[in-house]
Amino acid sequence: MADRYLTVSQVAKILGTSERFPRRLIAERRIVFVKVGRHVRIPESALNTFIGANTVEPIGHRGGSLRRAA
Repeated sequence: MADRYLTVSQVAKILGTSERFPRRLIAERRIVFVKVGRHVRIPESALNTFIGANTVEPIGHRGGSLRRAA
């Protein structure tokens, strides 16, 4: 199945950010993108890879208090 190519606006909406954030990712070459003439598109798979690579897993709860021993 072929990848969907998303606009900067669509990526911003998915990430819940302004359009400035995906544009910065593109400018800093931190996400894969495709240029179609003057237009920039981000493959949906590249967005999923970016999200996966930047997902932080929670620390497992060890039981007991969260305070450190003095």
